[in-house]
Amino acid sequence: MKQLLVFVLFAGLLCWFMFSPTYKHVLIIRQAVLQKEVDLMLEIGANGSHGYIDSAAIEASRIRMEERGFNRSLIQYEVLTTNGVDGTSPSAPVLRGAGLKLQISYPFERLFEIDRLIGITPPPAGSRMYAEGVRMSEYVP
Repeated sequence: MKQLLVFVLFAGLLCWFMFSPTYKHVLIIRQAVLQKEVDLMLEIGANGSHGYIDSAAIEASRIRMEERGFNRSLIQYEVLTTNGVDGTSPSAPVLRGAGLKLQISYPFERLFEIDRLIGITPPPAGSRMYAEGVRMSEYVP
């Protein structure tokens, strides 16, 4: 009986040691892709000819993220500005000197479930990973 218990515990630890780094790698790659997307969208949105991040740019971003393996319906975008102006309106772009802030979030999608094998509690079901950035607008009318 002791041998069976030792085998079950050892098998659980062995699975965790083998697969946990893979899941952590997926988490790190997802976070890096989210941050890269934020940087790209801010680079385009805050340039001298835009000054905004509109719904078309967000839809194009959803398509790019879907190509990288993300579920497009689970991605959330939040566009803010440092001066309180709407940062999503092409008719009223953010003027030079004001900051354009973008935050993209995505759920963890049960990446930490294997941690339960060794007694680590995974994040709550609604938890999300975030990537954000701020860039000063270069738009001049």
